[in-house]
Amino acid sequence: MPRYDDDVKRIEAKWQAYWDEHQTFQVDPAGTSADASDKLYVLDMFPYPSGAGLHVGHPEGYTATDIVCRFNRMRGKQVLHPMGWDAFGLPAEDYAIKTGTHPAVTTAKNIETFKRQLKSLGFSYDWSREFATTDPEYYRWTQWIFLQLFDTWYDPAHEWTGPDGKARTGRGRPIADLPIPADIASRGSDAVRRYQDQHRLAYQHEAPVNWCPALGTVLANEEIVDGKSERGGHPVERVPLRQWLLRITAYGDRLANELDDLQWPESIKLMQKNWIGRSEGAEVDFYVGQNGPAYEEWKANRATNGFPREASPDVLRIYTTRPDTLFGVTYMVLAPEHPAVAVLTTPEQRAAVEAYRQQAATKSDLDRTDLAKNKSGVFTGGYATNPMNGEQVPVWIADYVLMSYGTGAIMAVPAHDERDFEFATQFQIPITHVVAPADGSVDVSQGFFQHGVAINSGAYTGLPTLEFKTKMTSDLQSAGIGRKAVNYRLRDWLFSRQRYWGEPFPIWHELDENGQPTGLLRTDAVTELPVRLPEMADFKPTGTPDPMLSKAPENWLYKTSPEGVRLKRETNTMPQWAGSCWYYLRFADPQNTERFLDPALEKRWLPVDLYVGGAEHAVLHLLYSRFWHKVLFDRGHVSTAEPFQRLVNQGMILGEVEFTGYVLGTNAGTDIATLPFVSARDLKANVDESGATTRVVEKTGEVVTPVVLDLEAVEKKGDAFVLKDRPEIVIESRAHKMSKSRGNVINPDVVVNQFGADSLRLYEMFMGPLEAVKPWSMKGVEGVARFLGRVWRMIVDESNDTKAQLCPQVQDVAPTAAQLRTLHRTIKAVTRDVESMGFNTAISRMMEFVNEFLSQDVRPKAVMEPFVLMLSPFAPHLAEELWELLGHSKTLAYEPWPTHEEKYLIEAEVEIPVQINGKLRGKITIPTGADQPTTEAAAKADAVIAGQLEGKNIVKTIVVPGKMINFVVK
Repeated sequence: MPRYDDDVKRIEAKWQAYWDEHQTFQVDPAGTSADASDKLYVLDMFPYPSGAGLHVGHPEGYTATDIVCRFNRMRGKQVLHPMGWDAFGLPAEDYAIKTGTHPAVTTAKNIETFKRQLKSLGFSYDWSREFATTDPEYYRWTQWIFLQLFDTWYDPAHEWTGPDGKARTGRGRPIADLPIPADIASRGSDAVRRYQDQHRLAYQHEAPVNWCPALGTVLANEEIVDGKSERGGHPVERVPLRQWLLRITAYGDRLANELDDLQWPESIKLMQKNWIGRSEGAEVDFYVGQNGPAYEEWKANRATNGFPREASPDVLRIYTTRPDTLFGVTYMVLAPEHPAVAVLTTPEQRAAVEAYRQQAATKSDLDRTDLAKNKSGVFTGGYATNPMNGEQVPVWIADYVLMSYGTGAIMAVPAHDERDFEFATQFQIPITHVVAPADGSVDVSQGFFQHGVAINSGAYTGLPTLEFKTKMTSDLQSAGIGRKAVNYRLRDWLFSRQRYWGEPFPIWHELDENGQPTGLLRTDAVTELPVRLPEMADFKPTGTPDPMLSKAPENWLYKTSPEGVRLKRETNTMPQWAGSCWYYLRFADPQNTERFLDPALEKRWLPVDLYVGGAEHAVLHLLYSRFWHKVLFDRGHVSTAEPFQRLVNQGMILGEVEFTGYVLGTNAGTDIATLPFVSARDLKANVDESGATTRVVEKTGEVVTPVVLDLEAVEKKGDAFVLKDRPEIVIESRAHKMSKSRGNVINPDVVVNQFGADSLRLYEMFMGPLEAVKPWSMKGVEGVARFLGRVWRMIVDESNDTKAQLCPQVQDVAPTAAQLRTLHRTIKAVTRDVESMGFNTAISRMMEFVNEFLSQDVRPKAVMEPFVLMLSPFAPHLAEELWELLGHSKTLAYEPWPTHEEKYLIEAEVEIPVQINGKLRGKITIPTGADQPTTEAAAKADAVIAGQLEGKNIVKTIVVPGKMINFVVK
């Protein structure tokens, strides 16, 4: 039979066709064939099918999950392992803008490429469950989930026990359950509708957003890097725009607290908690106006009616974590976009304020909040009144205050906040100390930024900080000028885009007689879903913040309700995140046309038992999915509180290691042998006045030039690489992230064509621990391919070119004790390693097995067959072929996984050291479990030891059973 490397393409094509024809990995469609305890739901993070196709980094996680799935099928689990496509998004639409090709056409073509590549790698997906987020039957239910969000308000005081048996406080409830204040109800149904709209989890809000003209859409803060769009690096502007937001902040506490029970990396949990950024403090209203009769009337009104839910136009509402420092407020700062800026700005300051606001509009939130940058700001000319002491406080605007964080206004206490201290010092604003160290000492030239005791704080003077915070918050609430509050670094989720290629909203706007929106909304009926995208030929952005769909045909954009109200459809589309927030649910019931998920199948398959993907999704995707899931949980649509029970992040695969040498001067030349190389250890980085970094010789300052070297020119020496011919010259070795610009991207098609899919799979698992960052090496792939060739030769007769048959050494005979010991030792180790996802060490164990058996003249089938079953999750094509050659007619996919027996691991004999007066004098072999007399007799009978003991008096004999023996002699 041909050599393995000559036959690998035939073998892999054969078994991929077999799996397709027999639908080998299709799980029971009803999903109810067995108890839920026998299920395993394993999921890869939804891939976006780009035009470039896969690179070798993608299969790393996919191979890991495939091994887990194949392993567990063989252990009797019902395994759900689906695949689909996160297909909406900007790339396909950008291509449509350039070429006129409809995004659906581009998306379908890209999906075809991705699917071909995944199938070529032998992944055991249940392809009967495949879908794309762009399928109307899928986004019908994405729209349905949006309607659940729109129909939900969050009741933070609601106490309840969920189907998981846990008691909780806070729940998403139907909007019909929202209590309506009497004064609102008295104003009629429109007032009630507006009040409800203010409390929905999905709501509209006009706020400054990150508008990218080049992309024609609004970007979330997370989609901006260094002030430019993450995609394409385009400039971003801040403009006011009506947007849809999802009230994810309502779930902030639950999103943070309910992480604790999940089997996730602690680093990912910490990232999510930091992103949520919960803090406790108080909201306080500062009256806008002079301290006089109007102010006193305002205070009296507040004392009677309490602190209002919404801030009135005559106040600036702030959030602070340090209400104990209110007596130290010497100025306030508003975000440049704050609506009160126009009211507070005096004629004398208007030009400066407007100029500053325009300048701030060109900066991203990240730029504005950079702690390292110089502080800037402008005085508005206006004042607010401190509610604690009645003092007038000047109001400034500064770009480091964001309208999207808190209330867009802050009170500034420069004596006790570093940022406020720097700002006050720069603009010569007074500084008042109201907190001092416990000993009462105060350095008025410095700020004090820790907890202490209150000073200069009226009746509160002398109180420790924590006690003062509690009392001040209570007193503010009693006076109706403040209340206890929780704030989050997390912002409500900006949930609309101005592009075409996304899910339409199932929302209509009511219009007045002039065709203008009244602010009142209606939804599409569930029976009218999906709201399909209109057919359009022009995909170019409008050039303004007006959404692409504002150019849609009128019969799509408008309709009239039965009672005669003119309606206009919402023209924003949902962001790409929408479809990927819930796909894990749909995989459990992908063909259901009656509901988004059958409750019995939800209970059967959820939660996802193992979720594998890159750590780059640690915050956004995972946080958004958890938020949607909790809303669905609160509304009774799912029975689990979390979507993903266990999370594993595979490490990044870098490009091949690049070797760089350094030579003196700027003209490197071409002949390596004659170049004046300098050891990398003798260099240092030099930064010139322009900020450019160069390498120079540390002792002399001489400039050096980098020279790229081939692997053949270097060799490993200790912990470094050196020139082969000049080992004193240390070479810099480094692997870089794969990128088109660097030219180090590896296409898996190339690897599969050259070495086969099993070699690619096995190599990616052998590179190192799954979670580690690892450099790619084509030499490494060659090494793994050679190992698979040795596996082939261990079982297959390569000398027979005409007939597939086993090699003569593979015989139907009973294994020896030593062979059984090797087999069961391997089964035990590989099983343990696969269970812990230590795939690289599992492969090492199998390599040791092959090394041992290749040298043996007899290889019992009873040993070869369990080995092939162990190999199958890693190299399924080769294993299936060997299984067939070993005499089996059906796939091994559901064959029982081998189990080890401890009795075969026990050695019949053991070798132990023999010492005389504590020094090693020889070794003896004794039966396992031998007692002290037997051990002593065996040692004395050994010729070498007997000679050493001759003529000596044995004073004492020390025996550690099965470990050692020591004779103490004179």
